Amino acid sequence: MTQPASPQQVLQASRQWLRPVIYVLLRCGVTWREFADLARATYVEVATARFGKRGRPTNVSRTAVLTGLSRRDVRKQRELLSGAPPAPGGYVTKASLVLSAWHQNPEFQDKKGRPLLLPLEGERRSFTALVHRCAGSDVPATTLLKELISAGAVRARADGQLQAMQRNYIPHAMDQHLIRLWGSVLADVATTYAHNLNKTPKQLARFERAAVNDRVDVHALPEFTKFLEREAQTFLERADAWLTAHQVAVDSERQRETIRLGVGTYHIQDE
Repeated sequence: MTQPASPQQVLQASRQWLRPVIYVLLRCGVTWREFADLARATYVEVATARFGKRGRPTNVSRTAVLTGLSRRDVRKQRELLSGAPPAPGGYVTKASLVLSAWHQNPEFQDKKGRPLLLPLEGERRSFTALVHRCAGSDVPATTLLKELISAGAVRARADGQLQAMQRNYIPHAMDQHLIRLWGSVLADVATTYAHNLNKTPKQLARFERAAVNDRVDVHALPEFTKFLEREAQTFLERADAWLTAHQVAVDSERQRETIRLGVGTYHIQDE
């Protein structure tokens, strides 16, 4: 029979994932006090939402016991949370959706399955039509195009046609989009682990696997990087095609019956 982890063991494990998190926070100018304030508020937020009984929010006294805060502090944090903007949820960039459709939707491909050259405007087979198909009307096509060109994913040719240069949207380092993706990816991995750690016997475990070896020749790193980019990209494109095939149209009546679903792969390497 497995033994439950002690608080000290949980803290030791948390220090592992906190190191890279703190490194990014320091690079972005976030002080320890600002992080501590965020942690305090999040403790109250999660304890209130996830530890109540019969689907109700956790009361102030129980929240205080769980978090170690005073009831006064719990009430203060709840007041602050009620007036704060909602925390961002899982993130799928509109740019990624557009590039995926450009590479997969037959309407925007040539006879060999390659992305067509597209004009900016037009009712059919244009970049604007593609954006509307994938992202709806809430995102201006010109704004999204500037972002894709800046990231090197799209090229504006001399003849005015737009050419897809990459299948994936990767923002510039440390810009606001990449920081939001960073937060979303860490949250996805943590959510999967939290589910597997707390699931009931009747619940299915969520897939999580890793291939790791701690005795690899350091000179093999460039070859591994190429291998991973080739093999992982092939798998992700197959997964992307499956997800696209099961995607609900933007203007569908079933829009409310959708969930965010996907899979991620990532390069593992110690510093």
